[in-house]
Amino acid sequence: MEEPIEPYGQEQTAKSEDAIINIGNDPVMQSAVDILSILGKKNRVILKSRGNSIPNAVAVANIITEKMLCGNSKIEKINLDTVSAAGIGSMTSTIEIILVKTQ
Repeated sequence: MEEPIEPYGQEQTAKSEDAIINIGNDPVMQSAVDILSILGKKNRVILKSRGNSIPNAVAVANIITEKMLCGNSKIEKINLDTVSAAGIGSMTSTIEIILVKTQ
């Protein structure tokens, strides 16, 4: 069973220009607008998602880079991973998409 991920849980990283956002099953366009406002303040945003909400994270990253900030942002890196629950044998996929403002 998956642990719930708190949507829009913004965490501060060691670098002050980074923000970590957990993408859940909220409406994709609403998530994109919220992340766009965070990108206005930060230079890098890290989108994290797992399980069935991975397509939402990919859609949000595409909306921001292709439609909203076309030419002013890019996907720097995509990390894929699989986490297995101890002793159960079930596996959950995770994704981490790093968005960067270019200027």
